[in-house]
Amino acid sequence: MSMATVTSGGTANQPPPLAGYDLFEADRPLAEALEREGGAWARERCSAFGTLLTREPLEWGRLANEHPPVLRTHDRFGERIDEVEFHPAWHELMRLSLASGLHSLSWSEQRPRAAEGGPTSRPGAHVARAALFMLMSQVEAGHGCPVSMTHAAVPALRAAAPALAAEWEPLLTSPEYDFGLRPAAEKRGVLCGMAMTERQGGSDVRANTTTARPIGDGDEYELDGEKWFCSAPMCDAFMVLAQAPGGLSCFLVPRVLPDGARNGFRIERLKDKLGDRSNASSEIALDRAWGRLVGEEGRGVRAIVEMVVHTRLDCVLGTAAGMRQAVEQATHHAAHRTAFGRLLVDQPLMQNVLADLCLESEAATATALRLARAYDRRAAGDEREAAFARIATAIAKFWICKRGPGHAAEALECVGGNGYVEESGLPRVYRQQPLLSIWEGSGNVVCLDVLRAARREPETVEALFAELREAAGADPRLDAAVEGLERELARPEKLEPRARLVVECLALALQASLLVRHAPPEVADAFCAARLPSLSGGVPAGLVYGTLPGGAETRLIIQRNRPITVVG
Repeated sequence: MSMATVTSGGTANQPPPLAGYDLFEADRPLAEALEREGGAWARERCSAFGTLLTREPLEWGRLANEHPPVLRTHDRFGERIDEVEFHPAWHELMRLSLASGLHSLSWSEQRPRAAEGGPTSRPGAHVARAALFMLMSQVEAGHGCPVSMTHAAVPALRAAAPALAAEWEPLLTSPEYDFGLRPAAEKRGVLCGMAMTERQGGSDVRANTTTARPIGDGDEYELDGEKWFCSAPMCDAFMVLAQAPGGLSCFLVPRVLPDGARNGFRIERLKDKLGDRSNASSEIALDRAWGRLVGEEGRGVRAIVEMVVHTRLDCVLGTAAGMRQAVEQATHHAAHRTAFGRLLVDQPLMQNVLADLCLESEAATATALRLARAYDRRAAGDEREAAFARIATAIAKFWICKRGPGHAAEALECVGGNGYVEESGLPRVYRQQPLLSIWEGSGNVVCLDVLRAARREPETVEALFAELREAAGADPRLDAAVEGLERELARPEKLEPRARLVVECLALALQASLLVRHAPPEVADAFCAARLPSLSGGVPAGLVYGTLPGGAETRLIIQRNRPITVVG
């Protein structure tokens, strides 16, 4: 019996458009994870959002990428303005994301903390926000950059500069999208970007040469220098690293001064990027730019790392979203396309490939929302969950984001020549996925960060293995893998040459642990059979999709993951 529940209503053996359905309810792994990880109260909100997104926002996403931003350095009178112009579709996407709380839900859903009397985030707020962010990222990923950084600026300011946080947080969490360069006090809401990287240093931010000179005895400074990458230069303020007298420090630098004058923030040019076309990235020069110290002099990395931690989580969420989009496109196409007398989805080898793509997507989704729950508990003061979030975020950032590009390429191949055409939407996914592997630390940087955590913060390893042991006894392959990894991590100082392999194995064990506990048996068994042998020196994992072992319930895995609620 064919797996297809509807036949192609078009002509010439083409599938119907994949539109007009509930993006959330059609994604069973995401819906289940939202409930499981503490965000059940947001289910109706996610469902309504998922239905809305498959209508007009799809067209906004297309237009925003076909008409990328343009830099206007001067006005017609020759005056420097440094403004970035966007297509109206970009503004609609931003307006929808902010109104839906993608930049603020983690912080704005407040509940009183009984013991201390102060406000705290609602349980599951990070999980709910993660689900909404994943849904929106499937429609258009580029505008998620300023949304993510604005979201991440709040905890960074709270931790390092409470006075600045009190001043800026109401605007950073406002649901109002108020585009344009004006003093923050005159706006209904603001966005925050980031400027760390310089040409000579790259990931080594301690090699930065931008300087910060104190003005008086307070927290005000003047910054001079250049940044090779400044994310989203149209934002209202930026977290910037610069060398102060006391060492590398972090500063909040607005685009417009309180009196309405432009700050010394000059956009030199926009980057012409492989993907992320809808979003502006730039090179900037700072010329006596006014900024305020965030935290203490010499502790800039510590101040900004809280922002990086949250944007790394969003890299995982964004990659998982791209995987889900690729799975939807590939399985939908295969369920309606006939070749050699049969639907593609009914052909055993294609079933194997599609099921393998579904496994990767489901594992990424389960991991992403489990991480979001750790952030919820971390905010509530749970030290073990904070330790788990510290190491697991880096592990997931490496592995899930590393798997994204290959996953997109395989899904594109499932659709064939049509998948290589821009109109399919898959080329946009294919170009976007490598960015998330590079942004906020490429592979080597993140793997070394995992080893650093294992050496300096042993409680993170303890928390990770406590999580893995939650599945003890459920699958002997996983038990063996965990035992082997415990031996490996006993001497983390010896692991640097093999850091990528070790972090990959940690990620696979974490994903297997989650699937064994929470996914249907056919999903968990196929994942363990295909991925875990590499942990005990067997067949390497991650080489080719479509190599699930015989006996895998590929048909059931695809049925669980394909969008079956198509109405358009």
